Amino acid sequence: MPELPEVETIRRDLTPLAGRTITDVEVLWPGAIKAPALREFGERVRGQRITGVERRGKHLILCLASGEELIFHLRLTGRLVLTPAEQEPGRHTRAVFFLDEGEALHFADVRKFGTIHLVKAGERQAVSSLAGLAPEPLSEEFTLDWFRSALARRRGPIKGALLDQAVVAGMGNIYADEALFRAGLRPDRPVPELASAEVERLWEAIRAVLAEGIRLRGTSVRDYVDGRGEPGGFQKVLSVYGRKGQPCRRCGAPLQRMRVAGRGTTFCPHCQR
Repeated sequence: MPELPEVETIRRDLTPLAGRTITDVEVLWPGAIKAPALREFGERVRGQRITGVERRGKHLILCLASGEELIFHLRLTGRLVLTPAEQEPGRHTRAVFFLDEGEALHFADVRKFGTIHLVKAGERQAVSSLAGLAPEPLSEEFTLDWFRSALARRRGPIKGALLDQAVVAGMGNIYADEALFRAGLRPDRPVPELASAEVERLWEAIRAVLAEGIRLRGTSVRDYVDGRGEPGGFQKVLSVYGRKGQPCRRCGAPLQRMRVAGRGTTFCPHCQR
């Protein structure tokens, strides 16, 4: 699933769309459009000028001149790629937004879990996956004190807490594993057992790993490509995620895998006691 670094990379790639106009939209799989009804969706999107490109958690948002917002949630396998307008849609393309100046924005999704909402001004919270999100983890609002208070309400394993979007917005399986490794914490440690210094170490690791993920333009291990259709680079420096059985880059011990909070989780039994 594209996580915060991947969606932020796409946002930066698509920022030049500000000032461009959506001249037409072709919906190839109606199930991708969650609101409003399909006919109304097309009528409200056509002719709209894009005024900005934002991200909130794992959502990418095109702000429109009307005040409305076009909200994409890429889920597991969604892609947003800017192409020449004449490029034929791929097998898994679900919607095409044609732009002025001879370009188009293709929304592709192999698994069909991704969603597109068009909401009116001020109604962003009507999208359920946007409601109740934690502060952006790289923002000034995501303070150590805020993180401590969010964890204080949790009783399960720390890996599960990190995947909760009300605790860390935009965090997913890849960066949770990487942050826990950097902080030296076993993913199945119960949250109440964490010492104050461990929570601080984890808070710092979360911010560091997400920032590095953005710098390297995301992680491409399966479906992810950026807004230009190119793979990211963070997969080249992964410490634990997807490396079961390989030697730990820090101590050399074989990495192990277990399930935590219903998710496959890779860790070092020596560095993460």
